[in-house]
Amino acid sequence: MKFIVNTCRFLVGVLFIFSGIVKANDPHGLSYKMQEFFDVWSRNSSLTNLMNHLSSFALPFSLIMITLEIMVGVALILGVWRKIVSWILLILIVFFTFLTGYAALSGKVATCGCFGDCLPLSSMQSFTKDLILLVLILVLVAGRRYIRPLFSAPLNTLMVFISLLLVIFFQWFVMRHLPLVDCLPFKKGNNILQLRKMPADAIPDKKEYQFVYKKDGKTSQFSIKNLPDSSWEFVSREDIIIEKGKNNEPPIKDFYLNTTAGTDTTQALLSLDADFYLFFVNDFKGTQDNWLDNFTRIYQFGKMKNRPLYIVSSQPELAEQFFNVRNSFGLQVFALDATAFKTAARTDPELYLMHGPVVLDKWGWADLKKAPK
Repeated sequence: MKFIVNTCRFLVGVLFIFSGIVKANDPHGLSYKMQEFFDVWSRNSSLTNLMNHLSSFALPFSLIMITLEIMVGVALILGVWRKIVSWILLILIVFFTFLTGYAALSGKVATCGCFGDCLPLSSMQSFTKDLILLVLILVLVAGRRYIRPLFSAPLNTLMVFISLLLVIFFQWFVMRHLPLVDCLPFKKGNNILQLRKMPADAIPDKKEYQFVYKKDGKTSQFSIKNLPDSSWEFVSREDIIIEKGKNNEPPIKDFYLNTTAGTDTTQALLSLDADFYLFFVNDFKGTQDNWLDNFTRIYQFGKMKNRPLYIVSSQPELAEQFFNVRNSFGLQVFALDATAFKTAARTDPELYLMHGPVVLDKWGWADLKKAPK
């Protein structure tokens, strides 16, 4: 039993630490995944207000969850605080299993974000993984008396404290700069236009269509093979997936750069055979002290090198007001969907150096001072 418990101890500890570190590389990614769950649950009218409120705290929840996941893994391997650690592990894995089970069985959330964007798992793979972990952790709870500390109490405590400081610093660093390992489709070297295309081996979903029509105040449903005559009034159409396809979504979705007049210029801009900057920004409060001086320098450098600079924001009206009315830069502002913005820019603001559709370089807001001079 001692051998089994300690085998489970190291397996679970290493997996929790690894999972936490992968997510710590990009805390914003986990917070967006949490917001996705909150958004799905908010569609229940009785939970709408609560879920919308919780969604506003998704980033703090993400930071706490990542830190807790790594620290219980460290404590488990070191063999300290056996009782409390084993119970925290059990609570966490029950919570994770609920989330992955909900994602797998409801089909409303594609992935759970268990290993971030670097190691994407399907919802069913994540659910299976958590079920196995649940069994291993139950073994730990039942046999925690066999867990012995690896080192002396002072050394174990010191190692836990150092681990905590490292976890907090790592998350602070990547949120100011950029993830150390960029696993997003907008990483350096990627061609955005190519990644907007459907994969060559895509298998589309098989669907059936159900139509709702109304007549004399009554509604009825019809299949595509049994549509009513023209005396019925069309109400709605529902697409029913009868068989899921495979690999049928492009890596980059909903990335459309629209002018403030609503014109889609994505293809035209990204087809240019020239260098240019994309400056992603949504936060216009108190920005002068944070990045405006660096932005001005980058703008002037771009003019000297004949590199146009374009503003990308999911709040184009505010961007237009800030850059072209208050500060007279006279820059082209492009509107981008809020979800696509979050995927493209993990810091706010963030700068891309592009050559046509290819991302040559990227800088988070804390690195704008290091951008080309």
